[in-house]
Amino acid sequence: MLHISLWQYFALSIFAFAVVGFLTPVMRRIAIQLRIYDLPNIAHKSHTEPIPYLGGIAIIIGTLLVSYAALFVKHFSSREFWLESSALVPALILGLIGLWDDIKNLPPGPRFFAQSLAGVFTAGLLVSSHTVGNPTGYRWLDAAITVAWIVGICNSINFFDNVDGGAAGTVAISSIGLAFLGFNGHQYLITAMAAVLAGATMGFLLWNKSPARIYMGDAGALFLGIVIATLTIRLHPNAQTKWTSFSTPLLLLAVPILDTSVAVISRIRRGVSPFQGGKDHLSHRLVRAGMSRPIAVILLWAITGVYAFCAVLIPLVPLKAEEYVVAIAWTSWITLFVLFIRSEDM
Repeated sequence: MLHISLWQYFALSIFAFAVVGFLTPVMRRIAIQLRIYDLPNIAHKSHTEPIPYLGGIAIIIGTLLVSYAALFVKHFSSREFWLESSALVPALILGLIGLWDDIKNLPPGPRFFAQSLAGVFTAGLLVSSHTVGNPTGYRWLDAAITVAWIVGICNSINFFDNVDGGAAGTVAISSIGLAFLGFNGHQYLITAMAAVLAGATMGFLLWNKSPARIYMGDAGALFLGIVIATLTIRLHPNAQTKWTSFSTPLLLLAVPILDTSVAVISRIRRGVSPFQGGKDHLSHRLVRAGMSRPIAVILLWAITGVYAFCAVLIPLVPLKAEEYVVAIAWTSWITLFVLFIRSEDM
């Protein structure tokens, strides 16, 4: 199962970093020529000048190219090709739908329908192939959890892409944690794909960090969302209890989940649609509290790193310490949720 050395996993990440880092300015020039911009024509937009889209296409091409090249170099089996394709092909399709949205500005309905179809398709593959990392013992429940997880994480990554470098940096950090967990648990295909994802997002971050020169758009956010969701739902955390095992993927993506939870609940409380954009995300609240946007993003990256570290600790420490780590992590998450939800809504 793509069992390669630690240095070769690192090389995968470096190759993905280089490919996406090279492709991103190319896609930026194409977006400018085709006039594909994110225009600051809606109240919740935080930028003041048009920013080119198509960064997501660089992420998609780089991830696919390096992932499949690694299989060919390692003389892949048909099973490895199928397992990798079952994550990347639905992500590609969803990414192309996101590209259509970037160009045509689709309403939320078609995007949600496409995410749901991708979730159902992926759930069917994972349940039928017995590759759900945290099986409940009930196939119908495994499928329902998988669909909800994929749709939820796709939206969380998309929602979290509301500030320069926010989504790309967070997915990179979460992917590094996922790669470590996969390697430690001898889940080598997950490790390889997570390493590629980390490199790809860091390569894009060169151009997306503040002040951003290009955005990933829905194409990139939806692609990253379904890939990271599929990899985390496949991960077997090697935890000693069920609740700490189920906590592992949640902790890896704790910050995007927190952002979505705060934004959606605050919108419902204000009587507006959860799908309506607004300046009610974590980054916006931190800026209103007095932080600059770059510092707010760095803080969110740091919190992501802390939760990813907690996830990594789970299979490494004794049972009692494992439970303490998870309990402290969730107590802090709830505390952050309360603090953010009580801050000013817009």
